[in-house]
Amino acid sequence: MNYSAWALCFFIAICASQTLSAAIRLPKLISDRMVLQRDTELTIWGWADPGEKVTVRFRGNYYDAVTDRQGNWSATLPPQKAGGPFILEVNEIIIRDVLVGDVWLCSGQSNQETPVARLVEKYPEINVSNNHMIRHYKVPTQNTIEELKEDIPDGAKWYSATASDVMNWSALAYFYAQEAYAKYQVPIGMLNSSVGGTPIEGWISQEHLKEFPQYLFDKEAVDKARNAQMDKGAGQWQAEDLDDSDWATMTMPGLWRDKGLNARGVVWFRKDIEVPASMDGKHAKLYMGTLVNADSTFVNGHFVGNVTYQYPPRKYDIPAGILHEGTNTIVVKLTDNAGGGGFVEDKNYKVVGDGVEIDLTGDWKYRVGLDLGNAPQFGGGMGGRPGAGPDLRNVGSGYYNGMIHPIRHYQVKGAIWYQGESNAGRHKEYAGQLAALINNWRELWDMPQMPFLLVQLPNFQPKQPEPSESSWAGIREAQYKTALQVPYTAMAVTYDVGEWNDIHPLNKKDVAHRLFLGARKLVYGEKLVASGPMYKEMKIEGDKIILTFTETGSGLTSKGALKHFAIAGEDRKFVWADAVIRGNKVIVSHKGIKNPVAVRYAWSDNPEDANLKNKEGLLASPFRTDDW
Repeated sequence: MNYSAWALCFFIAICASQTLSAAIRLPKLISDRMVLQRDTELTIWGWADPGEKVTVRFRGNYYDAVTDRQGNWSATLPPQKAGGPFILEVNEIIIRDVLVGDVWLCSGQSNQETPVARLVEKYPEINVSNNHMIRHYKVPTQNTIEELKEDIPDGAKWYSATASDVMNWSALAYFYAQEAYAKYQVPIGMLNSSVGGTPIEGWISQEHLKEFPQYLFDKEAVDKARNAQMDKGAGQWQAEDLDDSDWATMTMPGLWRDKGLNARGVVWFRKDIEVPASMDGKHAKLYMGTLVNADSTFVNGHFVGNVTYQYPPRKYDIPAGILHEGTNTIVVKLTDNAGGGGFVEDKNYKVVGDGVEIDLTGDWKYRVGLDLGNAPQFGGGMGGRPGAGPDLRNVGSGYYNGMIHPIRHYQVKGAIWYQGESNAGRHKEYAGQLAALINNWRELWDMPQMPFLLVQLPNFQPKQPEPSESSWAGIREAQYKTALQVPYTAMAVTYDVGEWNDIHPLNKKDVAHRLFLGARKLVYGEKLVASGPMYKEMKIEGDKIILTFTETGSGLTSKGALKHFAIAGEDRKFVWADAVIRGNKVIVSHKGIKNPVAVRYAWSDNPEDANLKNKEGLLASPFRTDDW
């Protein structure tokens, strides 16, 4: 090559390098089909080389920015009226099909992220959904306990609610967006940042967890925990040709502790099956019932799916080309740190393909990959147990760092919080934690009056024949107190829409409706009754207790005789009470208690029979007058 040709190539390479290094990078959220919040200043932000000039063009106007020394830039757009679709341009990048409307941040655990696909039999209209003016974005899971992240992971995008997109939605978000759009006819964006099985402390910053020091980050403890929580089978025991001849055998379904295995952590299960020639190379379905708790499942060494918490049904596709005639191997890596892991009974465990079913119940080979009970003794804390150190999945702030902090510049109308199941065993601290979360997020978004819509936990578990203590009632009380005491909050009462045997009830439509009633009053300023009766005070008169309520609407009522009121005397033993409505008060008594001191209403895991309402049809929140 002569000198001139070499110089030309060098010049082109330098230019190409400079062009690449100067490229603008946008957050994952700022992408096609996004919804921007109306009637407030908007921030469009990103990264580039220091000193890079950036121009944002939107609705016929342009806004300039320059990258700082750390490579950050942001442009502020003035408040925008609802509408669209529009194009947003950032230098050479074009974002298409942009709407302006109301954006709601949805967060919490599994009931917030329950996929709409689970509800199509109950609500067949989902299959023909045709609403392009509502959008949904599911933030990918990112639990980063050691640092604040500036962006979320790859792999997600905005979806509309047309039939071809709607299966990518979460159920509660879908019904809420449909109702909001039908009422106000403005585009709706549902920004869903939730993870099943997560406790509330994972969604709160370290700064706002100072009142709860057990969840503060301790690097030394975390490093030790990582070393202690190494799974011996990771990356190895899923192999199809693994020699498992020395593995023990366990009959499944069942829980491993009931089968004589005392272990807390990871247990691997393997089962060989015989596949007929008719299924060779074909696509099939794997039904793994319900597993306790988190699983990663493999067929012939190929990963086919996982769920990170107990309750959802496991239905995995086996892609074409994996199954073959003869002996095939199913492998399940099962994690349960409480020691009660296993396969839930009376569920389907089978491989199904084109007229063939292969039963998976019976003997499975197993080996323990990690037993936290044998981990080094260095204390508990941070969501862990003494002896094993912190549970690294639930150390405080991990989800806040990875899934809330990175989206803080994306303006929203308010937040919808549906969580509490994972904190039921620690309900006494929940009200303080929920208030801390609300204050935390309001500071992060610089919205002191950021609306929060709360879902009170629904009914769950078998009904109890007599009044009893209840950790779920404790969480409901904490949610109720938060709604009363923290400004700019509203709560949906849901103890009539749950399912006693499924922690993920399918009736998300009524939940969304009740949440939206709260939004209509709290956020949009409508004058309407948006809440059921809320307990205010009690007065003892002889052998009766008289209860007074707020939010009575047009008056108190019930369908039939009042149920699920309990009363106690000085011995603090609660019994079912007689309760009657007198005007806007409820009179509670029991013929065997002459000196009553306290009343409880709907105080149980499953109070679905409780029936005190206002005439607008909204249920009274569970409550107690005692603090025992």
